[in-house]
Amino acid sequence: MAPTPTPVGGVVRAVQVADPQAEPALVEVPLREPGPGTVRIAVEACGVCHSDLLIAAGLLPGTTFPVTPGHEIAGRIDALGDGVEGRQLGDRVAVGWFGGSCGRCDACRDGDAILCPQLQIPGAAYPGGYADSVVVPADALAAVPDELTAAEAAPLACAGVTVFNALRRSAARPGDTVAILGLGGLGHLGVQFAHAMGFRTVAIARGAEKEPLAHKLGADHYIDSTAGSVADALQALGGAKVVLATVTNADAMSATVDGLGRRGELVIVGVSPDRLSISPLQLIAADRRVYAHSSGAALDTQDTLRFAARTGVRAWTEEVPLEETAAAVAKMAAGRARFRMVVTTGR
Repeated sequence: MAPTPTPVGGVVRAVQVADPQAEPALVEVPLREPGPGTVRIAVEACGVCHSDLLIAAGLLPGTTFPVTPGHEIAGRIDALGDGVEGRQLGDRVAVGWFGGSCGRCDACRDGDAILCPQLQIPGAAYPGGYADSVVVPADALAAVPDELTAAEAAPLACAGVTVFNALRRSAARPGDTVAILGLGGLGHLGVQFAHAMGFRTVAIARGAEKEPLAHKLGADHYIDSTAGSVADALQALGGAKVVLATVTNADAMSATVDGLGRRGELVIVGVSPDRLSISPLQLIAADRRVYAHSSGAALDTQDTLRFAARTGVRAWTEEVPLEETAAAVAKMAAGRARFRMVVTTGR
């Protein structure tokens, strides 16, 4: 398919945040040309992630205002910078939290580029995807399978790869019991991926009313965390090999530890500034582990997209036009999204 035509007059729309206290506003900005090693993407869709609030608040190092957030980007390449190989105009691509790295440090050379000290995050390192167009390093690109629309691919480039990568790098193997703590933007994908990977999938959330949703997403069992001890409920199922914590509540995470089985793992992907309440005795008793996992590099995103395309895993999304980005961000921030907001440009 031919690439999307360049906007007339060299001007494109973008959503900017003028300062940490400002609301997102739609403005016109000059169309950027890609430099060496970069490509320009005609954005078709961009997911709205909770981490965008950190960028808009100026909490990430290197952020300068005005800022255009957005790091769940899907679209088509419409311009190539010098030296870019293996990419063509019109290629369908996605970019997530991993927006480029140095390629030289120990982390990059060891295949761990997501932990590069010079990691570039769209929105913080350069203008992000709440726009008609974005210029990104070529090493940040993941190919989008034909089976996925842009709106389906965008949230998988951050939320999707985060839970998919965490699960596939965990100790769990097909048939093992894996519990997903939380049924929000990350958790609803975690349940789907866990089911598709062949795990005996347990969903944990607050309230009996969420049980039908959990089973619809693919959970074999549901635990209402308000009805009793989550740890006891997990042990009644034989103990969990892995609990994937997608919530932002440290107490809820801590409450699952005694529900881990032999050499079980609590894998944390939800962000919280609060301390976990876990004793060494709880861990030593069954050789348990607690660790965190952060997203993935471009190849991990590409693997996520391919797996989702083959298995039918999809983010449940609400789509809004770029002009309504401020409302989409507000709905996400208030916890009213079901389950990922996605802004589209009309391409």
